[in-house]
Amino acid sequence: MSNIDIRIILIPLAVAFGIGVLLGPMVIPMLRRLKFGQSIREEGPEAHLKKAGTPTMGGAIILIAILLTALPFSSFVLLNLNHKEYAINSDLFFLLFATMGYGIIGFLDDYIKVVMKRSLGLTANQKLLGQLFIGLVLFWVLMEVRVYQPDKYIFSVTIPGTGLAIELNWLYLPLLLLMMIGSSNAVNLTDGLDGLLAGTAAVAYGAYAVIGMVQSNYTVAIFSISVVGALLGFLVYNAHPAKVFMGDTGSLALGGGLAALAVITKTELLLPIIGGVFVVETLSVMIQVMSFKTRGRRIFRMSPLHHHFELVGWSEWRVVTTFWFVGLLLAGFGVYIEVFIR
Repeated sequence: MSNIDIRIILIPLAVAFGIGVLLGPMVIPMLRRLKFGQSIREEGPEAHLKKAGTPTMGGAIILIAILLTALPFSSFVLLNLNHKEYAINSDLFFLLFATMGYGIIGFLDDYIKVVMKRSLGLTANQKLLGQLFIGLVLFWVLMEVRVYQPDKYIFSVTIPGTGLAIELNWLYLPLLLLMMIGSSNAVNLTDGLDGLLAGTAAVAYGAYAVIGMVQSNYTVAIFSISVVGALLGFLVYNAHPAKVFMGDTGSLALGGGLAALAVITKTELLLPIIGGVFVVETLSVMIQVMSFKTRGRRIFRMSPLHHHFELVGWSEWRVVTTFWFVGLLLAGFGVYIEVFIR
């Protein structure tokens, strides 16, 4: 790896981390003064009741750190690599629009729940409408890119480990929408313990930083590593015992960003592996609901899965670090497939 490659990774990582750490002491007291406190589900683990009132909507820290790092560094690096025409490029717009767009949906959901005291937040239809709108805008961006780069396989899906690509054309739209909605909701379900989502998401985005470097897509690499830095900075305040929660503002944004990265890097079918922890968490909820409705019995003591391990006696920190480790193994396996099995 050349010196420029190392700088592309290390400098945005350090800057985003620094911004996240610096924003914490400013944003957290403000959230506390505004009484943006987390409400705890009565049906959740009893040990979580003591977390009631912890400031939420801290995902704003992550989003600000991402924006202030990814936008200038991506533009600067591409300009210095003599890619002037792509200084503000479609990939960067795609990634930022997906992340910030889903972040806005999450912010509105948090605001309605926390400030307006409507426990359900946005209705399911309102959320879906917002997610569909963002997905349609992203599909339009892809169509515009194909006009200017007709040789690029925009609407194809590559089968991992084979190098074979299947062209979907308009059928790529439902796949895109499914990925965006499914990823954001899966990531959102994982946000249930101190530091759990921040750590597992940092691992998944770190995998995409590596994939971006391997593909020589510096926009992907810089965006991904900026998210990692922002998450690590946020983790300083979100690790157990958490001083702030990211809320839907952060979790929906992170899920949307991951799906967007899979689209840009053409790793749509690897996303369930790289984000395997999120998939397992979602499956645990689906299995639990299906079992209870059909047999009247629960498979797990509580879902999502991280609550099950809490209720069997694991400490919160043990659950979190175990999930981090599993996420690291899965993300590493996904990167191995993309880099070495082509």
